[in-house]
Amino acid sequence: MQRYNPKSIEPKWQKTWESDKLYEASEDPASPKRYVLEYFPYPSGAAMHVGHVRNYTIGDVIARFNRMHGFNVLHPMGWDAFGLPAENYAIKNKVSPRVAIDENTARFKRQLMQMGFGYDWSREIDSTDPKYYKWTQWFFLMLFNKGLAYQQEALVNWDPVDKTVLANEQVIDGRAERSGALVEKKSLKQWFFKITDYADRLLDDLDNLDWSESIKSMQRNWIGRSEGITVEFETEGHTEKIEVFTTAHDTIFGVTFMVLAPEHALVQKIATDEHRANVNSYIKSTQGKSEIERQDEGRPKTGVFTGAHVINPINGARVPVWIADYVLAGYGTGAVMAVPGEDKRDYEFAQKYELPIVFTTEQQEFVNYQTKLKKNRKNYKLANSGEFNGLDFEIGRQKILDKLIELKIGINYKMRDWLISRQRYWGAPIPIIHCPIDGAVPVPADQLPVVLPEVESYEPSGDGRSPLANVPEFVNTTCPKCGGPAERETDTMDGFACSSWYFLRFADPHNDELPFTRDKADFWLPVDDYIGGAEHAIMHLLYARFWTKVMYDEKLINFEEPFTTLRNQGMILAPNGLKMSKSKNNTIEPDEIIEQGYGADSIRIMELFIGPWNQTANWSVEGMGGAFRFLQRIWTLTQEYQEAEGQDGVHQSHEQAILKAAHYTIRSVTEDLKQLGFNTAIATLMEYVNNLYKLKTQDDFANNEAWNFAITSLLQLVAPFAPHIAEELWAQTGHTGSIHTSEWPVYDEALLIEETLTVVIQVNGKLRGEISVTRGADEASVVAAAKADQKVARYLESQTIRKTVYVDGKLVNFVI
Repeated sequence: MQRYNPKSIEPKWQKTWESDKLYEASEDPASPKRYVLEYFPYPSGAAMHVGHVRNYTIGDVIARFNRMHGFNVLHPMGWDAFGLPAENYAIKNKVSPRVAIDENTARFKRQLMQMGFGYDWSREIDSTDPKYYKWTQWFFLMLFNKGLAYQQEALVNWDPVDKTVLANEQVIDGRAERSGALVEKKSLKQWFFKITDYADRLLDDLDNLDWSESIKSMQRNWIGRSEGITVEFETEGHTEKIEVFTTAHDTIFGVTFMVLAPEHALVQKIATDEHRANVNSYIKSTQGKSEIERQDEGRPKTGVFTGAHVINPINGARVPVWIADYVLAGYGTGAVMAVPGEDKRDYEFAQKYELPIVFTTEQQEFVNYQTKLKKNRKNYKLANSGEFNGLDFEIGRQKILDKLIELKIGINYKMRDWLISRQRYWGAPIPIIHCPIDGAVPVPADQLPVVLPEVESYEPSGDGRSPLANVPEFVNTTCPKCGGPAERETDTMDGFACSSWYFLRFADPHNDELPFTRDKADFWLPVDDYIGGAEHAIMHLLYARFWTKVMYDEKLINFEEPFTTLRNQGMILAPNGLKMSKSKNNTIEPDEIIEQGYGADSIRIMELFIGPWNQTANWSVEGMGGAFRFLQRIWTLTQEYQEAEGQDGVHQSHEQAILKAAHYTIRSVTEDLKQLGFNTAIATLMEYVNNLYKLKTQDDFANNEAWNFAITSLLQLVAPFAPHIAEELWAQTGHTGSIHTSEWPVYDEALLIEETLTVVIQVNGKLRGEISVTRGADEASVVAAAKADQKVARYLESQTIRKTVYVDGKLVNFVI
């Protein structure tokens, strides 16, 4: 008997699949398409660990399962290789980012291939290839020409360690997501994408997506739409007016002070000399705080008086102007009309600084406005509201709105425009030329790509400029418009720009004339199954949706959402429950497990059997042994089956039991895989193997129809999980072609119907026994058998049966 040896089997089939181009997809309309995609991997480190492997294993099983169901499956792979991690890795190891990425992608690709993942490598793409980022730049120009890409001076998040600007989404609890440094605020001229123009569509279209509610909720909260009106307050002694957006205009009589964000453009202009030092000191202290920290409702409220006043437009009241860090410059207008009688933050602020509190309802105590508005608004009448006193809440609210006839109706969003400028080297150059005469001029499309030049130093300067600013031959150019001397933009694009459209490039990866053709995009897109962790719930997913909608508006594609179904897998932690990372020295790489003799198939089984695919689990060394033993039992069973070829057939009773076990397993595994129940499907396969071992003996384990079906279906069912051993045994048992293009086995429902049924016997509704009857038995014979049952008969003895209730094949109830 041959011995199960993954070290010899797995490389052999990987080479065969590659040479046969087994997983290469084409636009064949004869079969329904299925586009399966895992998140664009980022090869920033030296290797991939088993935590990464789970994500790719899930995608591979889904792809293989659908391929065996007759789908034309596109399952591609590429590299999202621009950005800070790759650049910092290169600086640390004193190599160019290009060399580092080439080495890392080669290593990652080898690891993916040795895991047996069925990718169409003919479509492999790399975001750092000029042939790819040429089209990222092309999309930038499309956004620029539509007015969706613009440059302006802005107060931005500055990472003092990575020495670059961060988008708001890249700041977590006041710290840079990657470096962990406390983020500072800097005023720099930056490029933005106007994602806020698409806020409504990004919000409303979430309802149509097959995504987890938690992910959709995170996006809804980030977009943060609120409806209301804009009120203008005149500034005492100045011509400027301060605009305030509010959803609670009925509380305007309760405004006792105004709060500006420390960064508000008018702060320095309206602050009086007496208070300017305090104002400047407070602004400086605010710069080290994140927006999330500033909005934390639990932290103490702080602020300073500017010395300025505004005039309440509805009653002429003189209102003092303060600055406080709980107001953000980028949300709304950066100014809040403070109503301490109705708003918790304003109430706490007013109490701390002994500011007046006016209650605008007849209940003269603090009532949270949102609670009043949503739950009990009909129970309140207005008070301290001038001519509107005593009116019911809804009526008064409308009349106040009517009086404010000069106000503009508006909608406001928490989400800000996407800041894409990065003051680092390793990114796609922004295709803009700055001319002293013509301003910002787009690079002509026929001059793309603007190629990232080789430089001697990748270290950021720290002065807010990219290292590209130190490359004269890159910077100095001529204006495409007037022909005069000009300079190139030296900021590079946020890496998320490249990953906002990569899923479309996979449909047409070798096109040199266009990013993709419409017919190929129409054939493959949108992505049917998108798989990855929840870490990109805001940034990547939101940005990709934005770009997709812009492309739809430009009639480049025929769909508005890129990912029909989103699957967020749970993390694999180290055996001690900690997150795997190089810094903790606790990563487990698949290479070392394969080298130990377990093989890739065992790792794949382990990744999915360890628990539900969308829940976090600790890696288990013992579990690896169990996975290997399961595959070893399949191997041994198949070897014994082949050795028994030519012997007499099995007994009739065994044949029926074998077929029932096979068809039950097919039904169960099929239904589990449709619901992504990978761990329960594997558990069913393990039970099936156990049953087959019980059913076979050396004498009647023969190569007949029942055993042939049982073994064949076993190999097909295990194929998506353990593709190498399945392919090897498929060939050994005489099949031609790949098991991965064979048809998924179909179960026969008739074989799963039990020949006998269990009927429950009750007396006056109480359970007194049960009997087994032949399926199809008539009522009279079942009732007679029930009466004759010894346990039941003693309850009927000397009793008169007044009524017999019969439920066919399920129940007999004697009423005595």
